Amino acid sequence: MSGFSTRTIRMALTGWLVAAAAGTVLAAAGAAGVAAGDEVAVQHVTLGELFDKGGPLLYVLAAMSVLGVAFIVYFFMFLRREQVVPDSLQRDVLTKIRQGLLADARTACSYRPCAFSEITVGALDFVEAGGKVEPALLKEVIESEGSRQATAIQTQTQYLLDIGVIAPMVGLLGTVFGMVKAFNVVAFDVAKAKPMLLAAGVAEAMINTAGGLIVGIPAMMFYAYFRGRSSKLISHMESASVELLTALVKGKAP
Repeated sequence: MSGFSTRTIRMALTGWLVAAAAGTVLAAAGAAGVAAGDEVAVQHVTLGELFDKGGPLLYVLAAMSVLGVAFIVYFFMFLRREQVVPDSLQRDVLTKIRQGLLADARTACSYRPCAFSEITVGALDFVEAGGKVEPALLKEVIESEGSRQATAIQTQTQYLLDIGVIAPMVGLLGTVFGMVKAFNVVAFDVAKAKPMLLAAGVAEAMINTAGGLIVGIPAMMFYAYFRGRSSKLISHMESASVELLTALVKGKAP
């Protein structure tokens, strides 16, 4: 009985090895046939076909990508020191204030609108309205306007964060729609007759997933970069505000 079992096991293993070898040979023969000259149809998907396969949510992701690129270009242009605290304007304003030329300092700010100009104009309004400069109150006025300008700068960069967070969620929604479409094909037993319908649902799901990540990842990366850039600009603005407060408190104002 034991010998019979051993012979049976050996025969089974031999048959499995033969079948595996035969399969390997057939696979190699098929590959050789393809390499010998069998033509394999390779489809190149155009951008229009990609949007058709991705569904309507892919158009939403495309619009978000265009909006994100517009924000990135805008931030590169305006999140610069020359647009927040220009060196030439800062030197000019401080020099005029130290000389007691408050009207000229206000005029210089009107010619160069920026965050520092708004802070300076707010401080000059307080000084000219109060007569005597109260350092504590003047400091509150400058800090209040500075906080408002800092919030405005930081709020702009939040738009990229919103795109970076929402885009993957939109892609995930498109993924769900695509999988629902694929599962409906299986549920109605259509996949046996038309397997391309099942593939279309899966393709829609994968395209939306990739689209959401393609839009969201760069948006998050640029948000991190511009967040650091805006923090540096706010630091420069705070330093300029301190110099402005010092110049006004030293008695150059009437």
